[in-house]
Amino acid sequence: MPPQPPTPPPADSRGTRAALLFALTAERLSVFYEHGQWPTAAQGASLVAEWLNRSGRSLPLADRRLLSELSDEFARQIASSLSREAGLQTVHEMMEALDPKYESDLARSLMAECVKWLDGA
Repeated sequence: MPPQPPTPPPADSRGTRAALLFALTAERLSVFYEHGQWPTAAQGASLVAEWLNRSGRSLPLADRRLLSELSDEFARQIASSLSREAGLQTVHEMMEALDPKYESDLARSLMAECVKWLDGA
């Protein structure tokens, strides 16, 4: 019998919410650098619902909207502090870091910032 994959933590756990904030920030930056537009808060909340649904989890709409709004603020802060080239490199690093096997000091630093954003919300 093949081993069962580990059960993901609850959607409302601090770690899951930080990971969602990180992933949504990366997605927002990617869209911004590729298309010159920022996804709306509703689009971000819908994306979080899609991601959670894949693992049979969910969050209330108010929580998804909060994550969307926080990711928008964080993404804009990142974009405003970097050149386009540095921003593109940051997005690439963040997208790579969505794979838990990928090691990155930058991603760890940005994840720590996500935790701070959540703690401040």
